[in-house]
Amino acid sequence: MNKAIASVFIGLGLILFPPQIILAQTLPLHPVEPTEIDAIWSEDEQLWGTSEKRGDKWSLIRAISYSLRYLDTPKAVEVYDNYPIPGITRDRVRRSLMRFKQLLKTAKTPEALQTAIAKEFTLYQSVGNDNQGTVHFTGYFEPVYRASRQRTAEYRYPLYFEPKDFENWQKPHPTRLELEGENGLGNNSIIRGNELIWMRDRLEAYLVHVQGSARLILTNGETITVGYDSSTDYPYVSIGREVVKDGIFELEELTLPRLMGYLNENPQQLSNYLPRNNRFIFFRETDGAPPQGSLSVPVTAERSIATDKSMMPPGALALIKTAIPYVTKTGEMETRLVTRYVLDQDTGSAIQGPGRVDIFMGTGKQAGDRAGLISNNGKLYYLLLKQ
Repeated sequence: MNKAIASVFIGLGLILFPPQIILAQTLPLHPVEPTEIDAIWSEDEQLWGTSEKRGDKWSLIRAISYSLRYLDTPKAVEVYDNYPIPGITRDRVRRSLMRFKQLLKTAKTPEALQTAIAKEFTLYQSVGNDNQGTVHFTGYFEPVYRASRQRTAEYRYPLYFEPKDFENWQKPHPTRLELEGENGLGNNSIIRGNELIWMRDRLEAYLVHVQGSARLILTNGETITVGYDSSTDYPYVSIGREVVKDGIFELEELTLPRLMGYLNENPQQLSNYLPRNNRFIFFRETDGAPPQGSLSVPVTAERSIATDKSMMPPGALALIKTAIPYVTKTGEMETRLVTRYVLDQDTGSAIQGPGRVDIFMGTGKQAGDRAGLISNNGKLYYLLLKQ
């Protein structure tokens, strides 16, 4: 598992939704019949932009370059040597990315790009969580919070670096309650003295555990980044699911903003729900590096996704069709159905099976607000050059 942003959890959706049950099936991807392809294609509007907003073509090109960097590593060679789907090889994925990158640079119109892709590429569709192609999408982001290098009356909730003797800890590892105490302060913890940074809000500190990384603005004005280093040997437990189980919300009405609102209004419940998730994360400073996925390359806002890497081709070019919220001119959230070219560059302990995708939404509060509202079904396809 990569020591990076999303190899811990993936996604704000994970706070609300646990890993899904994987249906029995032979292969997670299957080629799309040529007669069906025309019905799948539609314009990636964000790629080209509008008269009011510039497109993100060069962000997508840069994301492709990151995947190509990964595919040139010994790790990629090893992974693809054992990849279970016939016809999907590292060489084919690499050539597909290089050709698509070239088409992006030379295509003058959306129609020209679409025509070239339809002519040269084959689509492979995920069988989804129902063997009918239904994929559940959630979102994740890199939070930005305030923090301090020293404990103060305001900043008193620590994030910890890995203890020197961690590899020798007996299993089962200590629980979250044993490590950070009922109040989250860790006053009598065995990891006291391993504090990396201090947060002013207990829920924010917990969300860094969930996200696996954060950008932190210190009290002296300095900005640092922290990322996942290791974790205790426990499965993730969704506190959102626990709240639903206790009858606080119905699953259908639960969103991340609602969950956070409930916990902020009832801070005593933090001591009830947070200890139910025993998966405890240790962090390291990442020297201002951008958030990285499990392939050890940066993830790109709205162009990087996380999937189950035991099934899906790492670094590959994909096409997603789902609903994503956008901020309107009046500051409200508006959900739109989108088609989006993305790179499969991440994974997570709760992203299991062919029916789960997490979309990286970027850095900061707005990205987090949008990510927390993504909980929609859709379709997932991979694009590979015809053989």
